[in-house]
Amino acid sequence: MNETSRIYIAGGDTLIGTALRERLRAGGYTNLVGEPPDEPDLTCPWQVEDFFSAERPEYVFVAAGPTGGIHANQSYPAQLMRDNLLTTVHVIHNAYRYDVAKLLYLASSCSYPRLAPQPMRVESLMTGPLEPTNEAYAMAKLAGVVLCQAYRRQYEASFITAIPTNTFGPHDDFRAEDSHVIPGLLRRIHEARCRGQAEVRIWGSGRPRREFLYSRDLADACLYVMRNYDADEPINLGGGPELSIAEVANAIVNVVGYRGRLSFDTSRPDGMPLKCLDSQPLMKLGWSPSTDFHTALAETYDWFLRHIASQENRNARKAV
Repeated sequence: MNETSRIYIAGGDTLIGTALRERLRAGGYTNLVGEPPDEPDLTCPWQVEDFFSAERPEYVFVAAGPTGGIHANQSYPAQLMRDNLLTTVHVIHNAYRYDVAKLLYLASSCSYPRLAPQPMRVESLMTGPLEPTNEAYAMAKLAGVVLCQAYRRQYEASFITAIPTNTFGPHDDFRAEDSHVIPGLLRRIHEARCRGQAEVRIWGSGRPRREFLYSRDLADACLYVMRNYDADEPINLGGGPELSIAEVANAIVNVVGYRGRLSFDTSRPDGMPLKCLDSQPLMKLGWSPSTDFHTALAETYDWFLRHIASQENRNARKAV
């Protein structure tokens, strides 16, 4: 892959897709195709086929498909599974049909069994029951891994798969309810500060632990494995800190400047008790993250203030 290669990021407006587009542009890659708003509807087979037929991308990153936190996974399991399956099948099949040189499919750490040994290694995939709160979404992501492996074996397609750890950063989904833990908490704690609320209630006990990686570091990891990895086995993309939900919430309190208290609603589900990836194979290839957690959190909040909060304030003034 060089600076003039035709590169397509499926899901170019997602958290990871946007970080990839920014990273590629900063690296001098000038031939990105299918960028938003010109990306096809990936759940529509004829739109995807027409796009690949016309644009003929040489390298494809698959960062597409809807996602969300525990609330979204419990509320919309059919939608999450259906749209991820459709997207994956359409993109991977057309990448094969139109001779894509290499494809990187991004699965999810939710794909690991609920009680997989920690840190989670790819050998644990499909060795036990999935976490019930995200089973449908996780099953769709697992199907994408197996589909890429099937195309490698049957057609010798250079399709590789990677499993990112929990990711956050600019361009995230900052809805208070359906988003992942960091953007959702950041939004709620920011609003509590603005409204002078004395307390923020958080789902679960606060004890579950998660590994977190900045989206811009993950984009670097994706480019690195696209250049340096080509095997049937998935590779974990992690290397960030492992923190409890309570520790994350308190870090956000410090970044936002909230003076109230946090309480934890133990009647709500915790999700997996621990989710941390074994990323030693990636580290042995020569890659490691470069942004510390607190710097990444501060940059994410600054982006939120400039792009989300400021836009909502402008809309509120127009409404008055």
